[in-house]
Amino acid sequence: MKNSAGRIIYVGKAVSLRNRLRSYFTKLDPSQVKVQAMVSQIDDFDYIVTDTEVEALILEANLIKKHKPRYNILLKDDKSYPYVVVTEETYPRVMLVRRPARGSGRLFGPYTDVTSLRETLDYLRRTFPIRNCRYRFDEGQWPERPCLNYHIKRCVGPCTREVDPGTYQAMIEQIVLILEGRTDRLVKELREQMETAAAEYRFEDAAKLRDQIMALERIAAKQKIVSERGGDQDIFGTAVSEDGLVCINVFFVRDGRLVGREKFFSDQAGDLSPGEILEAFLPQFYLEASLFPREVLLPEAFSSLSVIEEWLTGQAGHRVYCKVPQRGLKRQMVQLAEENAQIHLAEELGKRKLEAERTAGALVQLQEYLSLPRLPYRIEAYDISNFQGTDSVGSMVVFEGGKPKNRDYRHFTIKSVEGANDFASMAEIIRRRFSRLVDPAEKDASFSANPDLVLIDGGKGQLSAALAAMESVGAPELPVVGLAKEEELIFVPGRPDPIRLPLDSYALHLVMRVRDEAHRFAVSHHRKVRDKRTLRSVLDEIPGIGPRRKKALLTAFGSVKNLRKLSVEDLMQVEGITQELAEAIVEHLLL
Repeated sequence: MKNSAGRIIYVGKAVSLRNRLRSYFTKLDPSQVKVQAMVSQIDDFDYIVTDTEVEALILEANLIKKHKPRYNILLKDDKSYPYVVVTEETYPRVMLVRRPARGSGRLFGPYTDVTSLRETLDYLRRTFPIRNCRYRFDEGQWPERPCLNYHIKRCVGPCTREVDPGTYQAMIEQIVLILEGRTDRLVKELREQMETAAAEYRFEDAAKLRDQIMALERIAAKQKIVSERGGDQDIFGTAVSEDGLVCINVFFVRDGRLVGREKFFSDQAGDLSPGEILEAFLPQFYLEASLFPREVLLPEAFSSLSVIEEWLTGQAGHRVYCKVPQRGLKRQMVQLAEENAQIHLAEELGKRKLEAERTAGALVQLQEYLSLPRLPYRIEAYDISNFQGTDSVGSMVVFEGGKPKNRDYRHFTIKSVEGANDFASMAEIIRRRFSRLVDPAEKDASFSANPDLVLIDGGKGQLSAALAAMESVGAPELPVVGLAKEEELIFVPGRPDPIRLPLDSYALHLVMRVRDEAHRFAVSHHRKVRDKRTLRSVLDEIPGIGPRRKKALLTAFGSVKNLRKLSVEDLMQVEGITQELAEAIVEHLLL
């Protein structure tokens, strides 16, 4: 389905296209608010014919993932969930990726708890000395020498070309077992290897294996046994709020242990039943998967359940059963998944309510406290940063609807002011920004947008300088205020006394967040400018360091502070830096 702008707003499938389309344009149930809203926007439709229902299922999932239609249930709502990919190489890598490329390797995920995922990957890299570099050995990309990880025994060093691919692959298979949640099986294998090593008097190897076993047993201790019979299951539960927010909770059971849980949210539930929600969700969820359970347990059946079961069986390479249990332990687990979905949904609704108060509520308060002519939906804030008058820069940050709009952030390098003159520097960046607002040829969306409120970081001096600069370029009359740091006083033009917002008000918290973000953005850019200038001047003094090597060092390490922490061996990893040059750099920076 397409709207008048040609944008795809819904993707569906049907055995009888005629009957499916007719259902949208005959008498609709008044309670189907979502369908009525969609139908009112339909201007055109297109269709693709497939040979089988399974092909239609896959095509539907791919089109939804690609076009993200407004009226479809979407797996990814406002963000991209991460995956873990084990690459298909002679010496594979284990990486966290946001948008996995098709055929990049074995995928695990998606994961919603990124913090726990990073902790898991850190553990894997500490326990198993696999490579973490980006060299593509199979394509002939080999470093000149092993990196620091090899020397500190955090990598076995396949780049030395002395590591047996089979030995390395065995480590990867052990990591895969952990990612699959099969720690018991891996512990058994490692214990056998430990006993063999001890019997052969290889006590150092046996000690390493013992440490791995202890770490894995700590992981297994956190996993709940849900079935003494073992088995692999994915257990789904759903919960839907009155306004259509849906939470889908998934339990992962491997070898009878509950090894993980993920939760997903989407705003497109509308009037759908739990079965219809899962019917749309499951193909997207399993589209990129490399690990499939024997059983998928669901709270409710739906029309294409057998088609999804057939597709999953083909994807998995073994029989996958999609079941709706009615009694026993499996039914209890589905109910537990639904209870968890309800809990997560309540938490999410609470977070959204608080966020609405902190954003939309704060804007209403701010309009009232400052007597603004309209709601300050778009707020632009400006700040200056320098160090004793050098490397002066300015920042512009944008908040829309009470939230940062990062793509509209802009930096300014101060060009016309010498020394530490914040008033003149502020006037320069305001003049440059608002001259572009009144320029009809301006193409930058950030500079052509009209702010509802301009926030100047500083007191009366900075505010006066900004107002004079805006007037000099013919900028339209806009609400402009200054925010002083120490007592959080707001200065308004034409008002002798500053405004003091209530300390517990969302409005004050919002302007402080905006001001602090402008300060952070200015300071971070100033440090980059200063570090690059300092690093260039330091490197210019070292014989043998020309423009090409300077650029390579800047790209690799970024700042003087980072460069001073490095050893000769670290510096030698940069192309063109010989041992002699590396020693000269280290010696020079120690002076």
